Amino acid sequence: MSDDPGNSPQAAAAGSAADRIRVVLVGTQHPGNIGAAARAMKTMGLRRLALVAPRHFPHAEAAAMAASAGDVLEGASVHADLAGAVADCRLVLGSTARDRRIALPQLAPREAAARVVDAAGGAEVALVFGRERTGLDNRELQLCHCAVHIPSDPECSSLNLGAAVQVLAYELRLALLEAGEVEGVGREQGDAIASHAELEGFFGQLHDTLDQIDFHKGRNPEAAMRKLRRIFLRTDLRAGEVRLLRGVLADAQRMARLAGR
Repeated sequence: MSDDPGNSPQAAAAGSAADRIRVVLVGTQHPGNIGAAARAMKTMGLRRLALVAPRHFPHAEAAAMAASAGDVLEGASVHADLAGAVADCRLVLGSTARDRRIALPQLAPREAAARVVDAAGGAEVALVFGRERTGLDNRELQLCHCAVHIPSDPECSSLNLGAAVQVLAYELRLALLEAGEVEGVGREQGDAIASHAELEGFFGQLHDTLDQIDFHKGRNPEAAMRKLRRIFLRTDLRAGEVRLLRGVLADAQRMARLAGR
């Protein structure tokens, strides 16, 4: 275990947004919840765990609940207070129940995850969870830039700590995949979002292809292209996807030439 998140093996090797995201558990009462949180993190590709004044740690129950995430526990940093745990962070988000008295911007999990991943592109970021029964106190909330609220059913609104970590870790995983920060199913490694030049090359070929197949049939071609551009620009096409689409257009152009158009 490390006393400083900056000295942990994970921090030393930090080279991606995921490496700069830490989960901070404050005043955890039950050691099993620490292990459950560690496992929830690891299943979503997160490794940086910081503990603030845990009641029992290390503990056999934490290790048992962590299962295959023992390395996350081993690399966890332990701090006397929240200020020390997040001292080097540029963005700190606190997970809380919705409360109109909290004088912080309140974000939904997906919105919070997008903000975390964006900030983690160049700085340390922390996602903070409070005590099982009482959450974060006002002094701790003042150290946070925003609050994150999981919109659970009001009739049974209390989430187990491990479950809350799992929900937000999942949203972080989706945001990291969307940003191309981690490798995922259906995405080739290194296949970045298409550049402006790649998109404009595709749009030029699409314009020419529609002319060749007589798609417009007397209608305004520029109006059609504006609508098509809006459709494709909404999708954040990857470079490989643009290459695939251009291959389809090339085949359509060859067919049009064979048909004498």
